[in-house]
Amino acid sequence: MRIRPISPDLLVTELTARLADAATRAASAAAGPARLRVAVDGAPAAGADDLAAALVDPLRAQGHPVLHVRATDFLRPASLRFELGRTNPDSFYEAWVDEAGLHREVLDPAGPGGSGRLLPSLWDADADRASRARYVDLAPGGVVLVSGSLLLGGGLPFDVTVHLELSPAALRRRTEPAQQWALPAFDRYAEEVVPASFADVVVRADDPRRPALVEPGGND
Repeated sequence: MRIRPISPDLLVTELTARLADAATRAASAAAGPARLRVAVDGAPAAGADDLAAALVDPLRAQGHPVLHVRATDFLRPASLRFELGRTNPDSFYEAWVDEAGLHREVLDPAGPGGSGRLLPSLWDADADRASRARYVDLAPGGVVLVSGSLLLGGGLPFDVTVHLELSPAALRRRTEPAQQWALPAFDRYAEEVVPASFADVVVRADDPRRPALVEPGGND
């Protein structure tokens, strides 16, 4: 593998070009309305939400409607998330995100033959109640960006996957003290799922000021 250092701005530019091209190709190849479903995956310390948010305006400037969905807006109710306690890493790994809700309200309607009628958020975790968000119509040729942690390897139907990779040392250094309890879940994810081995785009994000793209060929 070849590691290519890149500036944060250029990373956004290159990802925008790649996703815009993929959305255009998907729309032209499909028999019916087509939209691109993109995962931007990484631990909170890697900044997946921030990267996805930075892609919205450039993609729109390329002529693609965009909806950014955060996985933290699709959490399960507190009674289910905290059944084993508020800081149980196995529960965080296995049971926090409402994957069925993401399927039903975002990924399926954005997929082949889908209606394009998406729900931007399902659950208000702070209030522990339904978010009461309004549905949004994403036009054909559009892009839905789903950002968050532990998104890959569970069967969610994404068309393009972006994984922000942190070394174990960087993950521990950059994770807030109050969130250190979740580190075993990310260790488990790296060992069991190995997202960097199959994601379409892998970004090394140990230093947010100096990301690097992992590309086929060359030497590490």
